[in-house]
Amino acid sequence: MDLYIYYRAPRAQAQQLQTQVNAMQADLRRKHNIAIALKRRPPQTTNSPATATTAEAFDTWMEVYLAVPDDFENALQRAFDLAAYAALIDGTRHIEYFLDCTPCV
Repeated sequence: MDLYIYYRAPRAQAQQLQTQVNAMQADLRRKHNIAIALKRRPPQTTNSPATATTAEAFDTWMEVYLAVPDDFENALQRAFDLAAYAALIDGTRHIEYFLDCTPCV
């Protein structure tokens, strides 16, 4: 099963957030032997000056953990608490699981 976590964070916090998440993910990769990724949605362009200020102030981030073990979410929560980047996030982290689809033959 793959685990995807997305959240918003102020663009002004991007470098600090990326540093802290990268360190946490490197530790999780070593401990659990899993593939990970950190992604950030490209900035969206808008023609409205009112929405441009709000839209440009935040980025959406995605943490990706592939083929995680069954008990991984507990380890991830402990790592998240230790990494202490919750204060850099606007709102909540959304956690979703996805399964690979088996091809029909």
